[in-house]
Amino acid sequence: MSETWILLGATSSMARALARALAARGDAVLLAGRDTDDLQRLAADCSVRGAKWAEAIAFDARDPGSFTAILDRAGAEDGVLNAAVFVGSMPDQSAIDADPALIEGTVTDSFTGPARFLQMLAPMIESRGAGCVVGIGSVAGDRGRIGNYVYGAAKAGFHTYLSGLRNRLTRAGGHVVTVKPGFVDTAMTWGIEGMFLVAPPEKVAADILKAVAKRRNVIYTPFFWRYIMLIIRSIPEPIFKKMSI
Repeated sequence: MSETWILLGATSSMARALARALAARGDAVLLAGRDTDDLQRLAADCSVRGAKWAEAIAFDARDPGSFTAILDRAGAEDGVLNAAVFVGSMPDQSAIDADPALIEGTVTDSFTGPARFLQMLAPMIESRGAGCVVGIGSVAGDRGRIGNYVYGAAKAGFHTYLSGLRNRLTRAGGHVVTVKPGFVDTAMTWGIEGMFLVAPPEKVAADILKAVAKRRNVIYTPFFWRYIMLIIRSIPEPIFKKMSI
């Protein structure tokens, strides 16, 4: 039986890869983001690939007024309702250091905006007794690092929110998967120095679908980032605060 998926931030490389994979298996995809022209092209692509239906709709994490139309459209469909959240912004830490006003937008895009949307979606999943939320976090949220600690803090908050939402939805038959990508080939990471073992978006999408099917709670993708971050989290603070990572 096909399912309905809401993809927030659907123009991101990872979201595009997931949308295409969902379309290929016949699911319906509601593609939400700010660039509706680009989303319409993606919707046409998904329709050709076999989606039950594919539509573009406006979404802005900083504009809660855009949330209702998405929820109304998805709620009009019967059956299982899922959501995947790819929204986030990561200004250079040096830019934030120069202009602390950038913190508010970073936190809204990467945490509080998506959390508010999911808080509105949760009762719909509970009422249906099924459904999955996929929240895209980041390895940056595992420990504050000098290179991106504001973005990392926003993602750490989102991780904690997803953990609580998982506890809530599990009681009603739903589920939440927290996804922590390492370096992925996306527009957000383009041009950043020091990246290694960069994963293609299609790899992340495949890992997400496996995690949903197995009702995993938290995954790192690619998998070896679990061990990289275990090492980073284990470094004693007196040593860690002298490191430039």
